[in-house]
This record gives sequence, structure tokens and C-alpha cells, in this order.
Amino acid sequence: MLSNLRIFADWLARTALSETIQNVSWIIPAVQTVHIVCVAIVIGGTFLVSLRILGVFAPSETIAALANRFLSWIWYALILLLVTGSLLIIGEPGRSLLNPAFALKMAMLVVVAGLTVLLQRPLATDAGFWDVTGGRRLTAKAIAVLSLVLWSCIVFAGRWIAYVTAY
Repeated sequence: MLSNLRIFADWLARTALSETIQNVSWIIPAVQTVHIVCVAIVIGGTFLVSLRILGVFAPSETIAALANRFLSWIWYALILLLVTGSLLIIGEPGRSLLNPAFALKMAMLVVVAGLTVLLQRPLATDAGFWDVTGGRRLTAKAIAVLSLVLWSCIVFAGRWIAYVTAY
């Protein structure tokens, strides 16, 4: 599988789009800037929602109210992260696709996106779903803690891509 990924990365690096991204000096910094701003939006929104669930931030607001305020920003920023991240991969496919830090980052991203859906979905039909006591509350707190840990690890893994040697 790794050899197929290497073949794909080599092919992608020779495409016209990849060569344009590689050779136009302002594209990578511009795309990275948008990517980093979107990371800040996602991290900020996620942390505020998670900290509210844990009772550390805005305890007078319901979880649903805070989630409604931030989750749409998070999802839009995630879409932009997908676009900018794809452009960065196309520009340097060998650096990303063959990098274990990148693979770890993507795996954690899938898990945390699933956790976000798990947290958001019940709020669509019951605004107080996570505000009750008992098992649901403990589940929400576990999701919040896991989300905080995973997003922090995703940021570190993203930075490590520059320092970890590809396979």
C-alpha cells in the first residue's frame, strides 16, 4: 500500500496544479495563512463549547445556545480547512501523504469530527439533551475532554509534519 501511495504522490507532484502551487511563490504562504486562521476558529469554538460542557466557561448559558453560536463556524472552517489542506497536499504530496504525522493527524481528525456530530446531533431535536444530570451529562463531559485532547494533538501533529521524515 505504501508503494501505491508513493506512486500516487509522485504522479500528483507532476500534475500542472501541483507544479503551479510549487512554483508560484505566494500560493503556499497564502494558503497556509487561511489554513492557520481556520485552525484558530475551529480550536477556539471547540474549546469554548467543550469548556462550557465541563462547566468552566459561560455556566449561565445552555450547552445548546453556545453550540448554536459556535458549531456553524466550526463546520464552515472545517470545510475551508479541507480545501486549503488539499491544496497544501497537492503542492507537496510527498511531504504530506507519506508522512506518519500526517496520517496520525487525519485519523484524529476523523474521530473528532465524529465526536462533534455526536455532540451536535441530539441538540437539533432537544436543546436540553446534554444539560440533564446523570449518564448523558457524563457522556457529554467525556466527549468534551476527548475533543480537547484530540484537537490539541491534531495541532501538534500538524506541526510535526514539517519535522517528521516521510516513509
